[in-house]
Amino acid sequence: MDALVPPDVSAELTQILSNLVLGDNEIRSNAEAVVDERLAHRPDVYLLALTQFATRADTVEVMRSFSLVLLRRLLFRASPALGGLKSSSSSRLTLYDRLSAQTLTAIERILLHSLLHEHVDSVRRKAVDTICDLANNSMGRGRPWHALQAQSFAMCKSADPSARECAFRIFSGCPNLVMDLQTDAVLRVLQEGLQDRQSVEVRHAALRASASYLTSSDPHQIAQSLSLMYPMLDTLPSLPHAHLPKFLITLTPLTTSHPQLFQPHLQVLLSFLPALIIPSADSGPTPTVARPFPGTQSFTFPPTQNGGPPDDEELDEEAEEVRKAALEFMISLSEAKPAMVRRVDGWVSAIVRGCLGGMGELRDDELSTWLDADPADDPTDDTYPHVYEQALDRLACAVGGKAVLPAAFQHIPGMLASHDWKLRHAGLMAIASVAEGTSKVMQNELGKVVDLIAPLFIDPYPRVRYAACHCIGQLCTDLEEVIQAQYHRQIFAVLIPTLEVPEPRVHAHAAAALINFCEGAERDTLLPYLDPIVERLLKLLNPVQDGGRPTKRYVQEQAVTTLAMVADASETTFAKHYTSIMPLLLNVLRNANTSEYRKLRAKAMECAGLIAIAVGRDVFRADAGAFVELLIRIQNTPVDPSDTMLPHYLIATWAKVCQAMGPEFEPYLPVVMPPLFRAANAKADVSVYEDEDVPESKEGWDIIEMDGQQVGIRTSAIDEKCQAFETLVIYCSTLGGRFAPYLQQSLEVVLQSLRFVLHDGVREACAMVLPMLVSCGKASNTIDGDMVTNVVQHVASVISQETDTSYLASLFKCATDCLRVWGDVKAETRVALENAAKQQLQALADKRKARSTRSAAEIEEDREDLALLEEMEEFALEDMAKMLGLLDTNHPLLMAISSVRDLGLRLGAWDSDGEGGDE
Repeated sequence: MDALVPPDVSAELTQILSNLVLGDNEIRSNAEAVVDERLAHRPDVYLLALTQFATRADTVEVMRSFSLVLLRRLLFRASPALGGLKSSSSSRLTLYDRLSAQTLTAIERILLHSLLHEHVDSVRRKAVDTICDLANNSMGRGRPWHALQAQSFAMCKSADPSARECAFRIFSGCPNLVMDLQTDAVLRVLQEGLQDRQSVEVRHAALRASASYLTSSDPHQIAQSLSLMYPMLDTLPSLPHAHLPKFLITLTPLTTSHPQLFQPHLQVLLSFLPALIIPSADSGPTPTVARPFPGTQSFTFPPTQNGGPPDDEELDEEAEEVRKAALEFMISLSEAKPAMVRRVDGWVSAIVRGCLGGMGELRDDELSTWLDADPADDPTDDTYPHVYEQALDRLACAVGGKAVLPAAFQHIPGMLASHDWKLRHAGLMAIASVAEGTSKVMQNELGKVVDLIAPLFIDPYPRVRYAACHCIGQLCTDLEEVIQAQYHRQIFAVLIPTLEVPEPRVHAHAAAALINFCEGAERDTLLPYLDPIVERLLKLLNPVQDGGRPTKRYVQEQAVTTLAMVADASETTFAKHYTSIMPLLLNVLRNANTSEYRKLRAKAMECAGLIAIAVGRDVFRADAGAFVELLIRIQNTPVDPSDTMLPHYLIATWAKVCQAMGPEFEPYLPVVMPPLFRAANAKADVSVYEDEDVPESKEGWDIIEMDGQQVGIRTSAIDEKCQAFETLVIYCSTLGGRFAPYLQQSLEVVLQSLRFVLHDGVREACAMVLPMLVSCGKASNTIDGDMVTNVVQHVASVISQETDTSYLASLFKCATDCLRVWGDVKAETRVALENAAKQQLQALADKRKARSTRSAAEIEEDREDLALLEEMEEFALEDMAKMLGLLDTNHPLLMAISSVRDLGLRLGAWDSDGEGGDE
């Protein structure tokens, strides 16, 4: 193409680009500054030069790719301000917005030329990405790109497979190009690409385009496009295994966004997918809910075409990727429409069998490494089949126990009886994996399940014993209270002796399982076992074990954590062990000062605090001074920036000491409140990412979508903020009027955070503590009616703007409790609350009316989500009624609340087993 920019600009840009890719930070920073300066003054010329650079055949491929990526990033970034130019925060101008129509046309023309004439695939794909970004943003600004539409359709007919692939990649990245065209014409083009005989890559690009088209379509277009699903799914069976994963991965998001599209094809999928998940799978005997444990003594699993399990060395990485992709596809569809897949015989059982097979694939040669490893840094974890455990858990939570338990226990008893330790291990971990989703149905068979697990606690293989501990611990969580009350004798008969087995990883995990048991146990259930449990846990705290073996540090950390939970569960009865344990914990706090003992010190703080609460103020008083002085010393020690654990445990332990000491804690408020306020006032650490820059995973961060942008949030700081407000609840409720010196500062920070959108816990704690602060002010005579009016009116303002239905109930309760505590309602407060209630009533009525227009089939398919949503609305309406009743027992809005309730679908509470009303 002819040059459109002066030669000196092209030469300068070549040098700038060369400097931008250099590893020298100073040179690169200077080049970035030059780019910013040039774009601020001459954006048309330099963006045009950058576009032209990407099409020059004499430039290096890497540089052409880089220039296309840079162009994409620069076009739609905020424009540098010039002179008096200012743009509002709601609609910031970008460089694109400053370009003339002539420049935009030239850039579009050059990029289309590049699309046709670039012969290097990697550069061509960068051109496609840039073109799609430009097209999407242009159309969003009302500037259609008809030339791109025409050229893309022409490229679909090209004899060059690469050109056809690029065309479908454009349709995928910019579906709006085809959304306004006749549906039949679009479907015809997509189907031709899906059936391309020459190129797998073209078929894959067409599949991506088809999925994008369906995802972007409105219900009317989808109804006209149902015929597209068959050619889309028909791309799978004939594919070589090397290509199957990317095709399945492309289809999987569609299972979540539009699962109903797959309903007519489930039987066909079932004839194809199970063979990818578990080869040579046969249907086996049909289980029933009444007889979920048929079992068999001649069980061999997983089946293979050669009749025996493959050696680890023979595992085909390519086949494994296919297996995981197929499994994710089936699980995602099951989660999206559980009722739909439950009606297909064999669907759930195929997934279960695939998961069980994958779970049984551990390595025989890793035992010594596993035994020696710290659980927090276990090298064998990289080869552990987590994906199959997680898939089984997800399936159970989605489709429920009536579907999963029979399918799972058709195989589990035989696995537990197998001569192969890997299958015994997998059987135990499978029970743990399905427990949450099947808990309601499993209760009916719990005795049989416990009887199956108990013998494995004396298994000759340590990893099996570890899995038995894990399984019991998980059951104690997922069937909380039921298993503790009915089967405590059987559980303690195997769990307590396991605390003394020689392998550290096993006896540490037995101690961890005790925590799960204690969390759901009544005090009287635990008391008969208290002495032998404490005796063995104290042995695990000793620096040296029987036989002269040094105690692993993680074992000591686990023993301390378990002692804390045992003390909490046994309450005052733990007092008789107090003098044996508290001196040990205080000694840890005095001496565990080096970095390797951070976790042990933190756990000792937590344990001492819980024991103090358990034994009560009178028993703890003798050591309270020493404990507090140690906490103050730790708090005043310069903080190591890498020690993210200490601030959390310090705040939590101070709260426990307050609960244990009661009013006697008041003198320590000047010590604890400044760091608490710092944590409560902490600003969220947020990063906004471009789509291509979003990290796959970043420890300590969550990536969420907010206002159409990918936002990274540092969760550790927000969790500390939440903890600070929860601790404020404890201080205020425990000390009452004695908390008055910190009342004003607390009110300020709480009112500021009532609408902290990044963390539910922060908002809930703020709503809970406000009435307590009002009570504190009333008791200490440090608050007046005007201040209470301001507080309640602020709550009313938050109520009127709140869109999170689950939070509304807390806000209404907060306002009600504030009024009850103060005992006087001013007219302006009444009006503010009534107006807020009216706004939310109207919003709830509109939502319920909209849902009532949905078809019966749609309601049934989404029953779980709708039932949960209506339950949250009922809580909000109930608390709204209490608030209005406090204002006036015959308040006219109470009738409106009844009317809004009548608009509900009345689906009833969702079955905790996840089965819903269709079973």
